[in-house]
Amino acid sequence: MNLPTYKIAVIPGDGIGPEVIAEGIKVLNKAAELSGRFAFVFQTFPWGCEYYLRHGRMMAEDGMEQLRAFDAIYLGAVGYPGVPDHVSLWDLLLKIRKQFDQYVNIRPITLLRGVPCPLKDVPREAIDMLFIRENSEGEYAGAGDWLYRGKPEEVVLQTGVFSRKGTERIIRYAFETARRMGKSLTSISKGNALNYSMVFWDQVFAEVAAEYPDVPTASYLVDAASMFMIKDPGRFEVVVTSNLFGDILTDLGAALAGGLGLAAGANINPERAWPSMFEPIHGSAPDIAGKGVANPLAAIWSASQLLEFFGHDEWANMVLQAMECVLVERAVLTPDMHGTATTSEVGDSVVQQLTSLVKQ
Repeated sequence: MNLPTYKIAVIPGDGIGPEVIAEGIKVLNKAAELSGRFAFVFQTFPWGCEYYLRHGRMMAEDGMEQLRAFDAIYLGAVGYPGVPDHVSLWDLLLKIRKQFDQYVNIRPITLLRGVPCPLKDVPREAIDMLFIRENSEGEYAGAGDWLYRGKPEEVVLQTGVFSRKGTERIIRYAFETARRMGKSLTSISKGNALNYSMVFWDQVFAEVAAEYPDVPTASYLVDAASMFMIKDPGRFEVVVTSNLFGDILTDLGAALAGGLGLAAGANINPERAWPSMFEPIHGSAPDIAGKGVANPLAAIWSASQLLEFFGHDEWANMVLQAMECVLVERAVLTPDMHGTATTSEVGDSVVQQLTSLVKQ
């Protein structure tokens, strides 16, 4: 029998990226082995800041053409001292997101079993949000200008770009997701101050909402939403928001769900015309790189998202269950979670728990 074999481009990247991605690959290979229903083929690309320092670019000149042949991309981290952040971000991560039209960014904010809730008198079940962030334009469109550089009259313009196509498709995707999950949808904007872009966002949200009368909706200003995420997180189920607000609020969400060591993200091209990309969102953490103490659970969670993307929901859920078993037992955790285990030991523990779940 010919198993479906998924070709995955691996970009371990910088800092702790290679360490955590190795554990995610370990878990993916074990899931494939245990299932007997699919397989993975991984190819690694040495792109990132070290590559930039040697070659003057973050990826090969034909890098995008090379990546086009893959079913998905698994990214570790981007950024390292000596390379400006705007270079490392725009010439690799954002380049891939934009050229492959990965316009949906999905970040789960779920407090797993075994992770202490940082909020007083809030049950674990109350922190269970799915953020759907516009990922291709908005405040990160890269539009603007720098005039009279270095002169007293210096002026910088950073222009947010909100197209009808871009705004409507992300909101519609969020409505479809909320309907499928049987949950409410909350829009987060800033229409009182941003009198063009966010008024337009709110208008499109209302227009699309009329087509989904079965989906309960809410709409908050971003500052109020930040407060409610702390005071009453249970009111958020599925959330849709712009590129900038989504970036900031999901880091707040990560703090609610156990820290950046448990924060995963998926960059999706829903039409599957180009590969989608999966990544932990904790950054490269150069201060602990090479020490073997980085937390791989975010990378493993993003591997679970990859399994879900390919339609293997059962295995995606089992990987999360295996992570929860490790978190509940608390015997094998990295120092950021008050443990003494190494990165590879945590990966091994998730693999062992996954194997035990299958045997059960």
